[in-house]
Amino acid sequence: MGRLDKMDIGDRAGMAFKMTPMTQMGFESKPSAEIKRRLSNPNNDRLIQLAPTTPMYAGFSCNVHPDHSVEVGIAIHDGDYTIDYSIQRIAFNEAPHKNNASQPIEEHVLKQLRHLGKEHLFKFVAGGVTEALHHIAPNLCTKLWLELDMVPMLFKVRTTARDRHIQPAHTPDAEAEHEHAGHHKPGTKPRPVDEQADSAVRKLVMYFGPSHNPRLSIGYRNQVEVDANGKIHIIDGLEPYRKTCREGTWNSLLKYSNDLKERHVKIGFFSSTPQGGGVALMRHALIRLCRILGVDATWYVPKPSPAVFRHTKNNHNILQGVADPNLRPTKQHTDQFTEWIEYNAERYWLSEGGPLAEGGVDVAFIDDPQMPGLIPLIKKHRPTLPVVYRSHIEIRSDLVHKAGSPQAEVWKYLWDRIQLADMFISHPVAKFVPSDVPLPILGLLPATTDWLDGLSKPMVTWDLSYYMRVFKTHCNDIKMAKLLWPARGYICQIARFDPAKGIPDVIDSFVKLRRRLDDVLPASKAPQLLIAGHGAIDDPDASIIYDQTMALLEKEEYAPYASDVVVMRIGPSDQMLNALLTNAKIVLQLSLREGFEVKVSEALHHGKPTIATRAGGIPLQIIDGKSGYLVDVHDTSAVANHLYNLWTDKALFDRMSAQAAINVSDEVGTCGNAASWLYLASKLSKGEMLKPHGKWINDMMREDAGEPYREGEPRLKRDGINIQG
Repeated sequence: MGRLDKMDIGDRAGMAFKMTPMTQMGFESKPSAEIKRRLSNPNNDRLIQLAPTTPMYAGFSCNVHPDHSVEVGIAIHDGDYTIDYSIQRIAFNEAPHKNNASQPIEEHVLKQLRHLGKEHLFKFVAGGVTEALHHIAPNLCTKLWLELDMVPMLFKVRTTARDRHIQPAHTPDAEAEHEHAGHHKPGTKPRPVDEQADSAVRKLVMYFGPSHNPRLSIGYRNQVEVDANGKIHIIDGLEPYRKTCREGTWNSLLKYSNDLKERHVKIGFFSSTPQGGGVALMRHALIRLCRILGVDATWYVPKPSPAVFRHTKNNHNILQGVADPNLRPTKQHTDQFTEWIEYNAERYWLSEGGPLAEGGVDVAFIDDPQMPGLIPLIKKHRPTLPVVYRSHIEIRSDLVHKAGSPQAEVWKYLWDRIQLADMFISHPVAKFVPSDVPLPILGLLPATTDWLDGLSKPMVTWDLSYYMRVFKTHCNDIKMAKLLWPARGYICQIARFDPAKGIPDVIDSFVKLRRRLDDVLPASKAPQLLIAGHGAIDDPDASIIYDQTMALLEKEEYAPYASDVVVMRIGPSDQMLNALLTNAKIVLQLSLREGFEVKVSEALHHGKPTIATRAGGIPLQIIDGKSGYLVDVHDTSAVANHLYNLWTDKALFDRMSAQAAINVSDEVGTCGNAASWLYLASKLSKGEMLKPHGKWINDMMREDAGEPYREGEPRLKRDGINIQG
């Protein structure tokens, strides 16, 4: 690798430091010219021919020297062994500290990795940062995540080694203080930075699985250890979050987080799964932000049971009205369900020292229709503990109140337990809540996404191309039709393989579009269709729906276009879904039944015109005719017409794309969502029994915080929602 020239970074940043050749060692591995030549074959896809091909890890460290210089070490690891390293020294005119050294060190590291990555076609997936380096360059982790798409992890690595020729004349505490800042004291000698970097990267790779994603971490009492229990630092500090929302939301968030922090209030969230579904995505983001805010928030999940999850998924489908009419809950299933939640509660959460025992959390939030059995157990052991239940699925109120129906049986089992909660939170969707739920305890709160996580953060072409290459490899592995992007554009629906997601309508709409385009465009200019998503461990329907989808494509009316339909179940890679959404031209969400489906807001945030059904909370997110189109369920002809217009009218597409990107409310982002949850925790932990009477929790929160909505501030639609059917 070519060495950085003197003053290269310093001159550009206008700061008092310089690169110096002292102890300078660049990366020595040489890239293969033959591989680049082969990938540059004009027959290959033009835009991804030089995309990264090899996932790599890196470790970063530093030593601070008495001459005001900082020695920075970088070690490169392929997942099995360290293969290369670099040592560079940056000299400063004064003692380096985080205010004057952070930017040049961060820019040096980023420049080295970008250069090495493009030379060798490496995709750096994660980086191990020593505490000493983080102390002097506190923004490095955030920049690795947002600019290089690397998962940064922080590790304690010794910066010094005992010098056996010198007797130490300082205390262990003093040594630890200096070591944290990268200095060394008499009696010790600095440990070489390449050794430190190598130590950091070797620790790092232990946290990653074969798909190069961080391993999920479940700790004591089945607590979800978000971000490897804080070792992963994708965001350091609050400033990146502040930039994702508007002033009123931010001020409200700080008001309630400060109150909870000052009073040492403990909050507990309980849901069924730690990964895969929308609830899990929201909780990871919420706990991450609460940690940075200093709020004591924890999240717990039960020990998984495939048999119980089959039963709870049946309940889900029954309540939504998409199950076989003959499917009913049985006593054996409900008893198994009850025993499962009681076992988990008694073993992990209600015993002495548990989060639901005396001295545990001060407010409990229960997610999912899988978990209401926890509510009577809490009220039995701690009658005064405030409990909030959140319902995120559509409940067919018309069928729930039909005596003898499967929906009535399922709802009775759930409501017998839910009714003991102090509040009932629902998605803001018409006829979503049965009339049994008293209006005074009913509040509205939508699902949300995080603008800084792997699903939604902006990524550069280099990283997007890597994930597209990996996706194409997965397609090839199972002999799926090839996605021909970038030579051809594509339309996509990103959703779980679920009977309520309307996948047959997606295919029918696409085929109708293609038949029209056949008259005006060559096949090479027509779009492909991508249907993709990953599942949750409590969702056993995914394989069934996937197989049904593939069988549908073999039907006579669809078979001529089947080679242009890519149907893929993918693993838990947020960035891959991000890449597929980013590179799509138009997004569909043709759900038959729906909760809120925040994927719609994610698509809009990416500037993608979105065509979706008037199901669940979807109509609240789209401005019909401006940011997308709303159609009736099963109206595939209307979908095809809108697709045709967007595909053939560039001016219309550009106008709608621009509108989509600017009309996303803070209510569907992590900051707005966190402010609402922390508002509830703040009030309930003080003994205030809130009575929403069907109001939006976000509206109550903003009013209480003294932060009214400002003119022009985007909000989800409020009018015409009759919540209770």
